Amino acid sequence: MRKKDPNEISRIESNAEVITYLDRLKYALENGSAQINFQKERRVDANRNPQYTNRHTMLTLFPNEDAVEVLQREMASLTEQHYIETVQDRKFPKRSEMRVFSKQYSSEDVYIKIRVELFSTSAYGKNYIFIMSFHFAEEAFEDSDFPYRKEANKNGHIKK
Repeated sequence: MRKKDPNEISRIESNAEVITYLDRLKYALENGSAQINFQKERRVDANRNPQYTNRHTMLTLFPNEDAVEVLQREMASLTEQHYIETVQDRKFPKRSEMRVFSKQYSSEDVYIKIRVELFSTSAYGKNYIFIMSFHFAEEAFEDSDFPYRKEANKNGHIKK
């Protein structure tokens, strides 16, 4: 079982809500209306094994690539199958909820936590994507952690 953050309240969104969220995220990324903010260094990293930090994970998986370009590409590739849960941060209750996902890279789970904020400082508005976590998971995820994961059949094809 994964460790839960005591400062968060979690819930599972419906499959349709997750798909709509991802569609909006992808649209914002594709049309250039998204500003990405990625925390390479976090205060909690000071007490964490360096192997499980954002910085280490990015340097290991994408050593010679621009972090923002990588994150744009990786966020756009998320599907409902990668979704784990939606969390409300008790420390910042007025901010939008965060979505938690996980993807495998080189047979290792990567924990991904993002928050999307909508700003309307101009007539067009701007989407602000805050990527709090993109690091190797400290504990492996189980299939039961993914409410919308599809099973692979014997040929490796995905089925519902």
